[in-house]
Parts: sequence; C-alpha cells; structure tokens
Amino acid sequence: MTQPVIDDIAYLAYLVERLFGDRGAPDRLFEVAVIHHTQCGTRFLADPGFRHQVVETTGLSEAALEASAVSDPYTTVKADVELLLTSPLLLPKVGVSGHVYDVATGRVTTTLDARYPEVRTAYDSSRPPGVR
Repeated sequence: MTQPVIDDIAYLAYLVERLFGDRGAPDRLFEVAVIHHTQCGTRFLADPGFRHQVVETTGLSEAALEASAVSDPYTTVKADVELLLTSPLLLPKVGVSGHVYDVATGRVTTTLDARYPEVRTAYDSSRPPGVR
C-alpha cells in the first residue's frame, strides 16, 4: 500500500460524503477491499541475491524493493488493511476488509471482515484531504 493510494481513497471518501451526504447509511460510505494474491511475482524480491541483481540492473532502491516483496499474501494483506485503518486521512465511515485470491484455485478467501477506523476528533470534514 502506497501513500498515493491512501491519498486517493481518502479523497474519494471526501467526494462521496460531499456528493451523497447521508442518502445511504449515514454512518457508512463504502468499503475498500484489499486483495492480494498467491504466486505473486514480487516474492522473488525476498531473495537477497535476486534483489541485488534487480538493484544493479535498474538502479531502484534495495530497501524499497525489499519492502514490496510479497512472500505471504495473508500477512501482507493484513498489514495493508492495518495501514489504511490507522491512516489519519481515512474517514471513519470507510470500511476496510482483507482478502486473498488463490491463483491456483480461483477462490477468494476473506481474511479480515470489514472494519472501520476509529473516530478521530481532529478530523475536519469540511476540508478535503491532501491531494497529489
């Protein structure tokens, strides 16, 4: 999960709230489903030798490559859900759930049911969150 993705979700929530207000459920706007998949190619980045070759070939940051490795999608989807839920930009009306898509079977498993961020008293809904 990158900061630009979090920024976009926060901005979309702001727009939905401004455009539709309380026409739907007054305490809920929408749910973000975070989905990771098995057999992800980024799993190779967990191998230091492979990662070093990528750094030498591309000039990308080794730390950034290591951080983007997905060896276990069940672990990384949980981390991304928590990252969203703890972001100060996310409205408390936005649910976040976690899922893993198994490439071999075609099945999607819900690993974390929808949860909502805690209400933050410092949130000002009259101002949009930071946009890129």
